[in-house]
Amino acid sequence: MSQKEKLIKHMSENPQNVTFEDMKKLLGILGFEMSNKGKTSGSRVIFFDKNGGSVILHKPHPQKELKKYMVLQIIEKLKGMGYI
Repeated sequence: MSQKEKLIKHMSENPQNVTFEDMKKLLGILGFEMSNKGKTSGSRVIFFDKNGGSVILHKPHPQKELKKYMVLQIIEKLKGMGYI
């Protein structure tokens, strides 16, 4: 099983224990690049793909895990975009 498949399986089966770094790693494997719009963006981060698609995340703080609903929304969006 590839790293991509392992991350997708982990996120689908256990979305409440997905860290920002896990999601960043998966999006990087899928070809997305991170942009945080400079010093004024705060915790908002945007990931762009080569086709103009985007995924917006807020870095969680003080915890490391993303909210469950965020993980599920991103998985659905990636499915809709044909990445998974």
